[in-house]
Amino acid sequence: MRFMVIVKANEDSEAGVQPTAEQLNEMAAFNEELVKAGVMLAGEGLHPSSKGARVYFSGDKRTVVDGPFTETKELIAGFWLIEVKSLEEAVEWVKRVPNPTGDESQIEIRQVFTEDDFVNASPELKERERELRAEQESRANG
Repeated sequence: MRFMVIVKANEDSEAGVQPTAEQLNEMAAFNEELVKAGVMLAGEGLHPSSKGARVYFSGDKRTVVDGPFTETKELIAGFWLIEVKSLEEAVEWVKRVPNPTGDESQIEIRQVFTEDDFVNASPELKERERELRAEQESRANG
């Protein structure tokens, strides 16, 4: 099972405040544990929303709004994509994450859909998705 582990933004991350050297070292050590355990598929920090944009959809119309965005509690500061056996295992890994802010913070865990989760997808569409994933992995691996 794949899970996205979402580190919530706060006022500091939205202001572009960089982690301390100690925080970076702690996070690097945790990332190393994830990699050595064969759990981590990806993981990155994100720039503040002031460097981003949102695209709103209304039928065929698209509206682009540049950041920053005001609701900090709804924003993401970073993420991991991990592969584990269960939500419980994902929770156990997240409980070991160094506190991202050193203060009050929150990390959300969400399971990633697989093609088998989509009951309305035809066998042909599922096969096409598997082929695209294989091509993506091939490109990522060089």
